[in-house]
Amino acid sequence: MFSFKTVSFLSIHTHITSTPLLWLFCPINYRQHVRYNFFNCTCHFTMTPRNGVKDKANIELNKLITNSPNGFSASSSGEEISGELYNESIQYCCKLGDIDKAMSILAQMEALGFRPNSISYASLLEALASVGRTLEADSIFQEMVYVGFKPRLRFYNILLRGFLKKGLLGLAVRVLAVMEEMGIAKSQETYEILLDYHVSAGRLDDTWLIINEMKSKGFQLNSFVYSRVIGLYRDNGMWKKAIGIVEEIREMGLMLDKQIYNSIIDTFGKYGELTEALQVFEIMQKEGIRPDIMTWNSLIRWHCKAGDVAKALELFTEMQEQGFYPDPKNFITIISCLGEQGKWDMIKLNFENMKYRGHGKLGAIYGILVDIYGQYGRFNDPEECVSALKLEGLQPSVSMFCILANAYAQQGLCEQTLKVLQLMELEGIEPNLVMLNVLINAFGIAGRQMEALSIYHLMKGSGISPDLVTYSTLMKAFIRARKFDKVPEIYKEMESSGCTPDRKARQMLQYALMVLEQRH
Repeated sequence: MFSFKTVSFLSIHTHITSTPLLWLFCPINYRQHVRYNFFNCTCHFTMTPRNGVKDKANIELNKLITNSPNGFSASSSGEEISGELYNESIQYCCKLGDIDKAMSILAQMEALGFRPNSISYASLLEALASVGRTLEADSIFQEMVYVGFKPRLRFYNILLRGFLKKGLLGLAVRVLAVMEEMGIAKSQETYEILLDYHVSAGRLDDTWLIINEMKSKGFQLNSFVYSRVIGLYRDNGMWKKAIGIVEEIREMGLMLDKQIYNSIIDTFGKYGELTEALQVFEIMQKEGIRPDIMTWNSLIRWHCKAGDVAKALELFTEMQEQGFYPDPKNFITIISCLGEQGKWDMIKLNFENMKYRGHGKLGAIYGILVDIYGQYGRFNDPEECVSALKLEGLQPSVSMFCILANAYAQQGLCEQTLKVLQLMELEGIEPNLVMLNVLINAFGIAGRQMEALSIYHLMKGSGISPDLVTYSTLMKAFIRARKFDKVPEIYKEMESSGCTPDRKARQMLQYALMVLEQRH
């Protein structure tokens, strides 16, 4: 089982003693004392507002908002703040991403007897859900209902997207059940939220259930839906069928847009059909559709995977000439390929070229990532990396933490990966499914498969639904450890959870079964 002696998971959360799993789904900063009962669960939590964060609102609001610890109290003329101004301030803080300030103003507003309006409630729900603070979003929703608001479909969609983003499938299902009880019909957006989740999780059957329900309800299958279906076929090894959907789209009279082109290019790239991918790329541009960052990322990634680093670098340069900022993940892929070939001078040259093009702040991130891979050997501690980012005036994001954690995980550096999770939590960002998958991968590469398995059980116990990546990474960990008997068990759990195994998962199962048969 997971060894707390070798590397203590609780060391990340020393303030939790009796309930070590709560950190996975409790937000860092809570509202004032609220009791709510949502989806058959009752929670109590308390918030102590942080000291006032300097507000970045417009000049008019700044005249009325002071720097006191409790938010703001009175206007410069000595008059009490109106409910309308409270609402405007909450909405503006949410727009700026200063959620703690918005929650502090909300607490003060309610203490004075005011209630937020529907726009403020929507702003708070969206802001909280976007950063994974789902319990607080949940409490805001329940407060709305309690004070007499009748939430519209938009509010349910916000909650649904927030829960699914964190992998909380059980709570998302309950949201849909409540919608049905209230007589609120699903919209196109609702279906697209569900479709996006099931495709990302590799749930083939559930995806088709959603599509068939959309058809029966008379909803139009647009480019978003088709692009996700193409991606689903691609991930399940049915790339020819994925390309066949293009003919279906043409027959329906729909124009191929950027989303569909990107899906086709990615499908060709994944299965090594790079010539075809580049041809589609040219057709796309001839038809007047400008490639976006996803198009470039896909082409660069698959050329790197195929070992054609020269073409990947050519595309990487062309992308920057088109005015796109380089993607850190792509840069990691490129330097990994160059590193394997020992071409450190090429890495340095491309790094300098990026800085020359004016990507100063992004260059700082890339410099740190390069150091992690060992070229310069300056940043062995993730805390040093985050400090260096802040010195450059950059605020680490969820994506940045995932990249840092993955960089360490690829080398099997479990302690450093765990440290990234700790730093992530200190920044007020909740660990999500992606981060936990990265941690499983780190333990797997380091040959600590039982600890990887413990993270998997921790996820399930915390209500986070494992996805296709989780199961595939676990299977790979046990194959590395030559514990082949465990692979069929994991595969069976993957199927029973509703995840459709992709080609890679099926190949790992076949390999494990072959070895077991030879042993017997």
